[in-house]
Amino acid sequence: MDSKNIIQNALSLSPAERIFIIEALSENLSEPNQNIETFWKEEVEKRYNAFKKG
Repeated sequence: MDSKNIIQNALSLSPAERIFIIEALSENLSEPNQNIETFWKEEVEKRYNAFKKG
């Protein structure tokens, strides 16, 4: 099933069901990605160390 079909099917749901889907997707997007968190932590440490060295 492609995105277009998913949206068409979702639009045929009741408002309560659509809200449930929106909330579930939103929560999933709000979860931090551990790989990104680790990358940024390392990047911040590199930049801080470079700053201290001048």
